[in-house]
Amino acid sequence: MNDRHWLSALFSPTGGTAAIAKAITGGAGQVVDLSVPAPDTPVPASAVMLAAVPVFGGRIPAVALDRLAALHGSGPAAAVVVYGNRAYEDALLELCDALTGAGFQVIAAAAFVAQHSIVPAIAAGRPDESDLEAAARFGQAVLDKLAQPVPPTLVTPPGNLPYKDWKGVPFHPAAGESCIACGLCASRCPVGAIPPGQPGHTDPERCITCMRCVSLCPRKARAIPAPAFQATAAMLSEKAAAPRQPEWFL
Repeated sequence: MNDRHWLSALFSPTGGTAAIAKAITGGAGQVVDLSVPAPDTPVPASAVMLAAVPVFGGRIPAVALDRLAALHGSGPAAAVVVYGNRAYEDALLELCDALTGAGFQVIAAAAFVAQHSIVPAIAAGRPDESDLEAAARFGQAVLDKLAQPVPPTLVTPPGNLPYKDWKGVPFHPAAGESCIACGLCASRCPVGAIPPGQPGHTDPERCITCMRCVSLCPRKARAIPAPAFQATAAMLSEKAAAPRQPEWFL
């Protein structure tokens, strides 16, 4: 059947994942924003569930998985991870497993590249036109698979069990002297790591270094401390220099 509609669940702190998801669906269908707690959402079997999340250290951000658990159903699903050109490691398998655990039939999976959120010089400008065209082709391929007269096969992407042990980034954005305490970062932080009354402060116990506060600050007042940024940039210049391309599993 070709009358399927999309329901997208997105965690996209800096916009790269959202851009890929929009290209996949053509901007159609309902969108659930996982940067805020999601209500209990039963997904009808007539919908195609698209879960799109970024990769942090080869894994899915725990907050994204927690909020994704509010969506459940028994219909088809596509799992998509977006990473900063280094590697997606166990993230895509982890996302597929989460969707399967919520009752969905994972019939497609993909990994796309976006500009690295911490070191923007890595994969700068991505997703580019070629990436978005590939995402659109992937979305159409998912719908075409569902239109076939035979039941769609399930997919199992690469990854390891147990998943990679990752404790999170050990550094966090901080506000500089140009901060005017506008509060925008506090109001948009997905995990409430910036107190509304103290936008110059970051709670290291809550912060997941998603870089949303850095990307949206109108004064460019927030940044990763220089030593940590320089060390990360040096590591990525060795491990993530060669451009990687989208990978599909259908």
